[in-house]
Amino acid sequence: MPSVLNWGYLSSHNRSGGVMHNVETVESGQTFAQALRAFEAAWVDPRHTAIELPPVDVNKVLADRYAVEPAVHMTRRHLWDMEVRKAWDPLTYIPYVVSEGKSWASIPLPGNGRRHLRSSIQKAWVSDDRGRVLEEVVTDIDGQRIIFLGHAELPGPDGTALHADHHQPLFHVEHAVGGTEDAPTNRWRILVLTDEPEDRYREPFDAMVEAGWLPGFIEIYIERDLGAVLRRR
Repeated sequence: MPSVLNWGYLSSHNRSGGVMHNVETVESGQTFAQALRAFEAAWVDPRHTAIELPPVDVNKVLADRYAVEPAVHMTRRHLWDMEVRKAWDPLTYIPYVVSEGKSWASIPLPGNGRRHLRSSIQKAWVSDDRGRVLEEVVTDIDGQRIIFLGHAELPGPDGTALHADHHQPLFHVEHAVGGTEDAPTNRWRILVLTDEPEDRYREPFDAMVEAGWLPGFIEIYIERDLGAVLRRR
């Protein structure tokens, strides 16, 4: 069985039109910077649909849009804790999207980073179709950033090849924490590997921003891990 660390350069593809997108995997001895380079190279590709959400001032939204009992003040430490937990356990923190999730092959990277692989059954961005999504998850602990690189194929926990389903194009995601310790912001970029930009992938995120609520995963963390009850106003 092939080792996770011997897969080297994996080929990913956009199932909507057959364009190939090669994504180099991050291996032991390499750094978060490699994953970030792959993400940024795909971000500037004019074929792709790039979506950057405005930073969310978590405590301001809590104060303006929610009744919280007992009162909660989110810090950067809280928000980063949530991101790390969500990256490893998507079923718990994004159950409204994920119906099955598993992570494995966690390894340290130089520069205080980590890398693991993840498989989940996810609802598509713009339909009710569900299918398997494979991601390489690379964490910059000091910078409090996590890159999720979508792959068409990855080695499973036992080394057997896993294949992503064809219910939507591959995608990459960056989740990060910004702001200050006492006034943290949630930062989020989504990159759908389309053959040409498609506004239909932007529409759900535009609607989410317009609604003005916290992302669901932050609501879940506050209730599950901080023990508060949220009520939307």
